[in-house]
Amino acid sequence: MDCDKCGESAVMHAAYSGLHLCESHLCRSVEERVRRRVREDSLVPDDARPADPDTWVIGLSGGKDSVVLTEILHDTFDRDPRIELVALSIHEGIEGYRDESLDACEQLTADLDMCHEVVSYAEEFGVQMDDVVEDDPENMAACAYCGVFRRDVLERYAEKLGADKLLTGHNLDDEAQTALMNVFEGDVQQMAGHFDASLGPFEPTGEGPTERARQPQDHHVPRAKPLRDVPEKEVALYAHLRDLPAHITECPHAEEAYRGEVQELLLGMEENHPGTRHSIMAGYEQLAALASAAFDGSDDAAATYGECDVCGAPTGRGICRKCDLLDALEAV
Repeated sequence: MDCDKCGESAVMHAAYSGLHLCESHLCRSVEERVRRRVREDSLVPDDARPADPDTWVIGLSGGKDSVVLTEILHDTFDRDPRIELVALSIHEGIEGYRDESLDACEQLTADLDMCHEVVSYAEEFGVQMDDVVEDDPENMAACAYCGVFRRDVLERYAEKLGADKLLTGHNLDDEAQTALMNVFEGDVQQMAGHFDASLGPFEPTGEGPTERARQPQDHHVPRAKPLRDVPEKEVALYAHLRDLPAHITECPHAEEAYRGEVQELLLGMEENHPGTRHSIMAGYEQLAALASAAFDGSDDAAATYGECDVCGAPTGRGICRKCDLLDALEAV
């Protein structure tokens, strides 16, 4: 099949758009969608100056999504003195898995001559995920422990590195799954939180209630997901075509059963009804914006954030979830 743009041999067919694209036009399409999202979400502030650049910390795992995001952002902003990029990688302590992905991170950041920080659960918490999974004092999935520890490390080191924004490599499939999970759980306040934490633009895009900006969150570094308009398969294909050093292997402890069910549901819907993921996100973003507006200033939304009694991290409770889990692990 030929590319619909230039007539060269196509490498993919995007069923949701009907387009057949060659290597060059597929890669250009991915890059354009990331850059459009950066513009539409107003990630570059008007007051950013070379003397006071906006610092973006990128969560770089070495997987395809974070590697592709880092590559495109570096290509876009490497010569823009208003933006400073820093890569942050985390070693969770998973034998035979994380070492290889960190090698990919080191290779990519060396190739790009980019600042790269690496931290580990062992250094930060005195634990390794292999041991956490074996002990499992809370009878939880490995991802539940790891997610709590990862968020804490990302947040603390983003602040330490002077981040104005924390960027992660969530793709379209990831975000559509999260949107459906929030809808299925009926948690409207969670939708509002999703909008204010990472979905909403930093500046309003119009006058309507669905075009509002996210609400500032003083207790956390603002997050953004510039890759969230790109389907997972296209991200993987981009990494392959650009010969990027991505470690494309699933974590051996990954077992999010509920998300897996939603993922299978979405894959089936997308196959039978191309464009389902895009439609879900188009509607969900508007609903999340309305939810944010509804909770704005309410007592429910204004959860009082103080400091954890143990570690000082921002939390809405006396002791943060990370410290609760570390206490449980220590007691085993």
